[in-house]
Amino acid sequence: MKEKVLALLKDEFPEIDFESSCALVDDGILDSLSITGIIAVLSMEFGIIIPYEEIVEDNFNSVDALADMVERLRG
Repeated sequence: MKEKVLALLKDEFPEIDFESSCALVDDGILDSLSITGIIAVLSMEFGIIIPYEEIVEDNFNSVDALADMVERLRG
């Protein structure tokens, strides 16, 4: 799942280096606009709804965390 999420994010957001940081939000690499875009892309690609409660820094700080969230939400 991680590889698929990473490939999708690299394709959609080539200006962001998702592999170099495990603190994408904490380091200021992702802002609210990029997080909104990521939510839209993941929702459309994987057919999931990301509830408000899941939109926390821990779920967006790394590709691993994003992939884990997608897997959790896919059931």
